[in-house]
Amino acid sequence: MSCEGCKNELANELYLELEKFIDELPEKRGALISVLHRAQSLFGYLPREVQVFVGKKLNVPVSQVYGVVSFYSFFTMLPKGKHPISVCLGTACYVRGADKVLDAFKRQLGIEVGQTTPDGKFSLDALRCVGACGLAPVVLVGDRVYGRIGTADEVKKIISEYQE
Repeated sequence: MSCEGCKNELANELYLELEKFIDELPEKRGALISVLHRAQSLFGYLPREVQVFVGKKLNVPVSQVYGVVSFYSFFTMLPKGKHPISVCLGTACYVRGADKVLDAFKRQLGIEVGQTTPDGKFSLDALRCVGACGLAPVVLVGDRVYGRIGTADEVKKIISEYQE
């Protein structure tokens, strides 16, 4: 079996899981956002094919699905890295040097905000506020929170935790 076959088989399993989730909803009307959350957690992002699938299953125009996906910043149409890194640039974090932390991640990873490393391990984003101002500056890697990050060495240490 080729890798492409593996990807298709995996994608089919993900679509089946999403379909099961949708079919088990007690009410499909008004469920678009929760279905998109589930889809993104399964696929990692929301490419056009997934949006079309969701639209068909919920009997919602694809333009409406796209409108929701493009409106909410949580949703992404681009694949993220295996370890998505988000640097908070809210006021407290920014005042305490989050811009320098973000620059250190850019240098270390060799990518800009919104990009993914060529090996697919890391993606880099900036957030407006994560609500952990007492820990400023704050970095998220997936769901893990790192607080009071202030040096390039700390950035290197975070990245090294996720190198395989």
